[in-house]
Amino acid sequence: EDNHSYYVSRLYGPSEPRSRELWVDVAKANRSHVKVHRILSNTHRQASRVVLSFDFPFYGHPLRQITIATGGFIFTGDVTHRMLTATQYVAPLMANFNPGYSDNSTVAYFDNGTVFVVQWDHVYLQGREDRGSFTFQAALHRDGRIVFGYKEIPMSVLEISSSQHPVKAGLSDAFMTLNTSPDVPESRRRAIFEYHRVELDPSKVTSTSAVEFTPLPTCLQHRSCDACVSSLTFNCSWCHVLQK
Repeated sequence: EDNHSYYVSRLYGPSEPRSRELWVDVAKANRSHVKVHRILSNTHRQASRVVLSFDFPFYGHPLRQITIATGGFIFTGDVTHRMLTATQYVAPLMANFNPGYSDNSTVAYFDNGTVFVVQWDHVYLQGREDRGSFTFQAALHRDGRIVFGYKEIPMSVLEISSSQHPVKAGLSDAFMTLNTSPDVPESRRRAIFEYHRVELDPSKVTSTSAVEFTPLPTCLQHRSCDACVSSLTFNCSWCHVLQK
């Protein structure tokens, strides 16, 4: 068990029953709750915006929309940009996957109102198709828990090349500011500042393993001044005007 300030993570190995308990069997789920994303399932290096049926607290911030990418991760930012892989992500296994390589490859998502699951099913690495297919998922639970489930990881993650696409597993969040240019006052440039990330040990990402992230209290969830200023986790401040 590791404490990361915002989350506590726990890794379950292949021999632990909990790793199988955490896996969401999308194939057995109510079909009305499952959607195979046809575009993502037939392309490479694409991403698509999806609306959740509930507010998911990510680093304490409520998310209602996320962006699913073919490259094994969920982008959590409001504004999509060219550097999606840099920060603001939930990444069970970010790598250069190409679902368009095989008709058997799918990117599907499941939402039953209490959990939202994205599953990359039988996807192949671009240029390393001979190593076999990967099947894994990320589950966003309404209570803020995040679970990475790994069903089939046919090769060591340490062997996956990052020359064409970043390779990482973990979480990251950032905030964005709009800066005005002194030379051109009407122009505004976005600046993204990453303030926290959790990096998993890639050697631990193996078949039939799982990782569970449990959120720790953040300043945003306090509903009263007393609860806010007495918080032991972070140095929180209460705004009497906003009542936050």
